[in-house]
Amino acid sequence: MIELSRVCFGYDGRAPLFDGLNARFEDGRIRAVLGPNGSGKSTLLRLCARQLPLTCGTITVGGSASDAPKAFARKLAYLPQSRPVPMISVRSLVAHGRFPHLGMTRKLGARDEAAIDRALALTGMTEAAALDMRTLSGGQRQKAYLAMLIAQEAQHLLLDEPTTYLDVAHQLELCALLRTLRDEGRCIVLVLHDLAQAVALADDVLVLQHGTALYDGPAMQLPDSGVLERAFGVRPVLREGLQFEPL
Repeated sequence: MIELSRVCFGYDGRAPLFDGLNARFEDGRIRAVLGPNGSGKSTLLRLCARQLPLTCGTITVGGSASDAPKAFARKLAYLPQSRPVPMISVRSLVAHGRFPHLGMTRKLGARDEAAIDRALALTGMTEAAALDMRTLSGGQRQKAYLAMLIAQEAQHLLLDEPTTYLDVAHQLELCALLRTLRDEGRCIVLVLHDLAQAVALADDVLVLQHGTALYDGPAMQLPDSGVLERAFGVRPVLREGLQFEPL
């Protein structure tokens, strides 16, 4: 579980983005973080991943707020929205997910190779394992990075816009994969812009606006909560599925 208690944060020269935010992301659940641009979605994930320093408050991951970096990396894996494209093979990239588990020699063992193989299989990237990352499409690169995240075998997974670059079929595959990981007991937190997809995929939803939680509860109750009208200026309508129209 990830727990945020009275979290404060602000970028230099700007008003505080978060000022006493409380939230809890539980194991065995998928939590979607929604909100208008600038509401603090990506910043929230970066704070949980220790990519940014807190101004005040605490964030505990698996019951601790002070793990050493390597131990923390065995607990939590973070996939940012934008990433470089290294000059390595897909399998070599996925192997990076095993680094928190390796000793001083950084030599991969049988368990590490098995974790890499499983991650490649789950993401449908086994056949592409030997390919250079630079030769892949945007969607394939996204799947390779997802495989690296899975190979890390962390209990807590943070994903910022994971459906970017994926076509509809691959988005459905990703949703199925995230449900599989959730059913294994993992805590999954992801930032999404697609409101209908968030309601369909997530168990719970956190809606942010100006760093404040407007809604924190079951995904299926979000459309009738009135929060979408306040946060996004849209109303949900049912037309062969959940859709939205401007107010």
